[in-house]
Amino acid sequence: MNYKLMLRTLGRTLQLEALCLLLPLVVCLIYREDPKPFLYTIGLVGLLGSLLVRLRARPDFFSREGFAVVGLIWVFLSLFGALPFWFSGEFASFADCFFEIVSGFTTTGASILTEVESLPRGILFWRSFSSWIGGMGVLIFTLAFLPKVGGRTQVLVQAEATGPVSNKLVPKTALSARILYLIYISLTLLEILALCLAGMPFYDAVVNTFATVCTGGFSVRNLSIASYGLPACEVIITVFMLLCSLNFAVFFLVLTGRLRQALGSDELRFFLLAVALSSAIVFFNVLPLYESAGHALRDTLFQVSSVVSTTGFSTADFALWPTVSQFVLVLLMFLGGCAGSTAGGLKASRVLLLLRCARRSLRRLSHPRAVKVVKLDGKAVDEETLNTVFVFFTCFFLVLGGTCLVVSLDGFSLTTSCSAALACISNTGPGLEAVGPLGNFAAFSSLSKVVLSMAMLVGRLEIFPILILFQPSTWGRN
Repeated sequence: MNYKLMLRTLGRTLQLEALCLLLPLVVCLIYREDPKPFLYTIGLVGLLGSLLVRLRARPDFFSREGFAVVGLIWVFLSLFGALPFWFSGEFASFADCFFEIVSGFTTTGASILTEVESLPRGILFWRSFSSWIGGMGVLIFTLAFLPKVGGRTQVLVQAEATGPVSNKLVPKTALSARILYLIYISLTLLEILALCLAGMPFYDAVVNTFATVCTGGFSVRNLSIASYGLPACEVIITVFMLLCSLNFAVFFLVLTGRLRQALGSDELRFFLLAVALSSAIVFFNVLPLYESAGHALRDTLFQVSSVVSTTGFSTADFALWPTVSQFVLVLLMFLGGCAGSTAGGLKASRVLLLLRCARRSLRRLSHPRAVKVVKLDGKAVDEETLNTVFVFFTCFFLVLGGTCLVVSLDGFSLTTSCSAALACISNTGPGLEAVGPLGNFAAFSSLSKVVLSMAMLVGRLEIFPILILFQPSTWGRN
């Protein structure tokens, strides 16, 4: 293990975190709030990061180090990112602070806060900005702005990538990261402008945009987006939640004039079909609850987009909707968005590959000697990738079951416990019953909050980096 290079990479990331903390510090100064929580954290994180980057290390970086350092970076970034919350005195325990910041970095949007509007704006800004940082991935963020982290950067990107197949937009990894962030920042600026034109206050437009484009879902209002009463803003956020659920490579293809190739994506068509069918089922199921079809359609599209993108915003309490609608939304929590997006969940490409593998197995029963190849976008998918997909599904449900078991010790109902675990590992945010759109995670024990925090990290990092981080053989000599 190249420990020095791992620590140096961690140091680079901590340096960037210290720089990012300057933004909420500025917000504190603008609104004349106490800046000390951010000053203390910036000093501590900046000093530690500067010391770590001074380490001299061999430039070789391989898969084991890559997966381990990605998991390590996300854990430590969260631990230090929780310090402003702790220093502010607004949180009851460090477990609460850790849960809230992990929910931010992993773009989950789950919260232990029962009332957010009374919190300092600087704290709320950091809460939302952390989710924007984590949306595209911490390592991609680091490579885009501090590309000289050392080692084989492609290994780091593959370890943090979302989806069964990781493709670079261009041959150079650092350039790919900058292109992704150019698209990401462009979407952010477009939504801020659109929300301001629709009547939302500037500060609210900024923090809600951070929570939308990263599909994080943190709101600065107790009633989430419903509190604004602006249908135009709801429509804008719905559109951007869906856009940011798509593979960002699709935007790159469109911008470079390859529209036909972008629209020919199997995953894109499967995802859009799932959204359309789910919306139709939920709409007709909830229509009797509404006075007008237009309002029912707007709430349906918003909630379906919010859940499938794993954003977690709400304009209605879907925990009160009929059972059929709730079941469809739970299925969408499992599905999630597309690979290479900011959304969580299993990813549409994995589910599509699993369905095609099932179809191949059924065909083999009737034609044992036939050679069947699983394809995606017209290309054959190798057996190693398919095996990784099966392993991912197995690990996902094992971690989900273990999380449910621990959370159930708190004595909540089966629906609350299981939906809380699913909402965290799929990075969706709200679940059902006590953790529904109008609920929160405050009543859980510190143990459950830490376990749910780790479930969020496992889900955001696609399971393997965190499992490898805690695997004893990872730290062996061979």
